[in-house]
Amino acid sequence: MEHVCIIGLGSNIEPEQNIAAALHILRQDHELVAVSKMIKTSPIGITNQPDFLNGAAKVITAMEDTDFKLYLKTVEDRLKRDRTAPKFGPRTIDLDILIWDGEIIDPDYYSRDFLQAAVNEIT
Repeated sequence: MEHVCIIGLGSNIEPEQNIAAALHILRQDHELVAVSKMIKTSPIGITNQPDFLNGAAKVITAMEDTDFKLYLKTVEDRLKRDRTAPKFGPRTIDLDILIWDGEIIDPDYYSRDFLQAAVNEIT
């Protein structure tokens, strides 16, 4: 069975390069249907760091949600995501499942306008 997933993408360490690399990997492994424009956002939590680029990508995958979530973590690892850094600190890439088969599963969607805008652009 195929699933439709919308992924939130974010980076503030070489963001153009890392987001492009993440999309390239996603495109190789899944059907990449749409990508929103990337928008600059201020950091949340730890504010003394560079702004982020954020957006969303819509993919079709044969993976189940738990396997796809693990897959996204491997993509982050490939792009040198430092998991020892503070939760809201700088990162090369952040990939989160926002919507799975039409159901919003990331509570951040409700409180972050840039996520809603990116999702609305590609749905």
